[in-house]
Amino acid sequence: MSFPLLTATAVLPALGAVATAAVPAARRTAAKWLALLVSLATLALAITVLVRFDPDGDRYQLTESHAWIADFGVRYELGVDGIAVALIALTALLIPFIVLAGWHDADPLETGSRRWRPTQGFFALILAVEAMVIISFEATDVFLFYIFFEAMLIPMYFLIGGFGDRAHAGSDENAAAQRSYAAVKFLLYNLVGGLIMLAAVIGLYVVAGNFSLQEIAEARANGSLDMATNTERWLFLGFFFAFAVKAPLWPLHTWLPNAMGEATAPVAVLITAVVDKVGTFAMLRFCLQLFPEASKWATPAILVLAVISIIYGALLAVGQRDIKRLVAYASISHFGFIIMGIFAMTSQGQSGATLYMVNHGISTAALMLVAGFLISRRGSRLIADYGGVQKVAPVLAGTFLIGGLATLSLPGLAPFVSEFLVLVGTFARYPVIGIIATFGIVLAALYTLVLYQRTMTGPVKPEVSAMPDLRMRELVVVAPLVVLLIFLGVYPKPVTDIVNPAVKSTMSDVHKKDPKPEVEAAK
Repeated sequence: MSFPLLTATAVLPALGAVATAAVPAARRTAAKWLALLVSLATLALAITVLVRFDPDGDRYQLTESHAWIADFGVRYELGVDGIAVALIALTALLIPFIVLAGWHDADPLETGSRRWRPTQGFFALILAVEAMVIISFEATDVFLFYIFFEAMLIPMYFLIGGFGDRAHAGSDENAAAQRSYAAVKFLLYNLVGGLIMLAAVIGLYVVAGNFSLQEIAEARANGSLDMATNTERWLFLGFFFAFAVKAPLWPLHTWLPNAMGEATAPVAVLITAVVDKVGTFAMLRFCLQLFPEASKWATPAILVLAVISIIYGALLAVGQRDIKRLVAYASISHFGFIIMGIFAMTSQGQSGATLYMVNHGISTAALMLVAGFLISRRGSRLIADYGGVQKVAPVLAGTFLIGGLATLSLPGLAPFVSEFLVLVGTFARYPVIGIIATFGIVLAALYTLVLYQRTMTGPVKPEVSAMPDLRMRELVVVAPLVVLLIFLGVYPKPVTDIVNPAVKSTMSDVHKKDPKPEVEAAK
């Protein structure tokens, strides 16, 4: 097709960010509506990409290729497979809810001598992140991917440090210091990972002579590009380190609880449900395709790290007193499942990991956004400051419960299917790893149900006795997410039909086949 659909899907929110930032300061409401309309238009383009994509067609579709920096073999190359299409749709779907949920989060507020940054900047930065994430999913030129992989750190830094959570215990100065610390920690961790990746990107160019993912993968497959074993392993580690920081994988995870705790709830969703998915996606697209032998070599160590993430994140979630930090540690545990599924090197594991990326984005968005609505009413993130909320705000409590049950992967809700596939795929090749990982499910039930019990049940605390239930704008945010959790929990086929052919191609890249069943089916 002649129309550059992939470019338009990324450029539209970028232009929307510029337009939103240019709205006069006195027209804050107009800036909000503009951001919302741009995010809905981007969703329409993402749906068009989804409709035009043929799961049974070529691996990369809707491709675009133009010369960019010819002297260094850098091209503007875009293309999507089933995994990228699913994550672009997830990103475009969540951004309108993030905009609506944060409708008043950046309104001007005098606090002593400090003042919140302009409302326009808040929504412009969200749209800028959306544009960079989408083009990261689309890029098939390694250098092009790297640029936006790193560039998205800038708007995220300002969203965390400049528009932090107002429900902060302590003085305004202490709150500002905590926000700054979280933003700088986020930036430094990801910059270090990015710089190591840059060295690997340069090394890949020295070895391959270009940055085209498809050309390098094809050359590796047909034997015309033969990397030395040590070279491939070092390059793999450079890429994987950056993706593991972004993912986040233990022990490179420590920036996430600070960032999610200090950010507003919508920005926390942007971090863990959107931006962090770039890390796990890149493991599938770049690590496995470019460095198949090194990926297999590193698999045992990565699986151990993934299992540690699952158990460690869940254990720390159990002990949290802060609602948002509890969700952050739960996300670390869930990302452990995703990475475990990717490197189980089975079709069930990788299909489950991709489906988990989508389902985790929806479930975490539902839980965190409802938690944000709860926190904005009480003005506190501490679990101990709540009690009996279900008696005064039953709709809020009910949606909070559904988000929590999805987080613990209750059968009938979307994350269950993906977690089941990941565990089945892991058991098939690494049964001990699979057995240990199942303890994460038990711990997830513990921290989720204890959180609900302590905040929503029991006697009504005086501080929450007048708490209003969800308003119409908040219901518009939460209701579609709840519907999706139930729909994909009962019928995940629309997503699996899109991602399975791409997973099959990835398995072929690493020359892996699913283990044969130990017991043959009865004839």
